[in-house]
Amino acid sequence: MGSGIRYSDEFKQEAVNQVVLHGYSVADVAKLLDISTKSLYDWMKVFSKSPRKRQEDEDLRAEVARLKRELKRTQQERDILKEAAVFFAGESKSGTRS
Repeated sequence: MGSGIRYSDEFKQEAVNQVVLHGYSVADVAKLLDISTKSLYDWMKVFSKSPRKRQEDEDLRAEVARLKRELKRTQQERDILKEAAVFFAGESKSGTRS
């Protein structure tokens, strides 16, 4: 079995087509192509969808990743502002006691 090999989307699509369109068993196609049955099942989850649905799913994943990055940045900014507020509150208290 090949490990660590990157297969093109065209290769994956054709492997899925062998099972979905031509009726071959997953085990037979996996053995013929020297890939694991798990890989083929994973590819079937992705490549048996229409190209439009795959693109929508990819767009959603990209949007989630973008929102996670934005949330992390916003949380860091919030933490900085909290620390600044604590610092300046301490400064103003010590300034009034002199």
